[in-house]
Amino acid sequence: MSGTPARVFDAHFHIIDPRYPLIPNNGYRPPAFTCDDYRQRIRGLPLAGGVVVAGSFQGFDQTWLIAALRQLGPTFVGVAQIPHTASDAEILELNRAGVRAVRFNLKRGGSEAIEHLDRLARRVHELAGWHAELYVDSRDLHVLYDALAALPAVSIDHLGLSRDGFSTLLKLAEHGVHVKATGFGRVDFDVRQALKDVFAANPEALMFGTDLPSTRAPRPYQDGDRLLVTEALGEAAAARVLCDNALCFYGMAA
Repeated sequence: MSGTPARVFDAHFHIIDPRYPLIPNNGYRPPAFTCDDYRQRIRGLPLAGGVVVAGSFQGFDQTWLIAALRQLGPTFVGVAQIPHTASDAEILELNRAGVRAVRFNLKRGGSEAIEHLDRLARRVHELAGWHAELYVDSRDLHVLYDALAALPAVSIDHLGLSRDGFSTLLKLAEHGVHVKATGFGRVDFDVRQALKDVFAANPEALMFGTDLPSTRAPRPYQDGDRLLVTEALGEAAAARVLCDNALCFYGMAA
């Protein structure tokens, strides 16, 4: 291995700013994790930018997200939670602020309901070029396969979480769905093999993220998670997963 660490575009992390309302989810209200906290935690990481993702506890008011993107700067983009009733003007305002996707949180709730997935995902893609992001357990992907495969752009969080249904996740990756290599402490399978399998299915699909601050994760993000990607895939492939794939998917590539 070379002595120069690969650049990282952190494709998935959360900002929890106590200045803005938080909605308890199943009784859970997360502790603060501000932009300054994030910068301190990833200090020393060769960061190229990243993606701030709305959580179940933040509801549909994305004022906090606009503020976070403004504070973090132009190399960061956002994934918002919006209702299907959001106007074109509201979506375009979020787009100007740096939002690039709408999230459907099927695991925790707090987002728009799944029955609005097709229409809302198509609408935001046509209007602003956004993709749909799903926090979903792979065990549920078989009933969503046709719908997801038909959408113009989709990503799935945390390697799909479960061994059961992982084969469906691989089929979706082959079809062009992106997969976030995040939340390694959340899954019930061998992460190294899963990284190899997804990369083999589609070298453009896999995108690394820290998942900081790892709210409710059985095992939070560790610095070794980034190194695990290189160990599993080798330097050339890891460079795509750690940075290049996400830069392209989020429209940040030069």
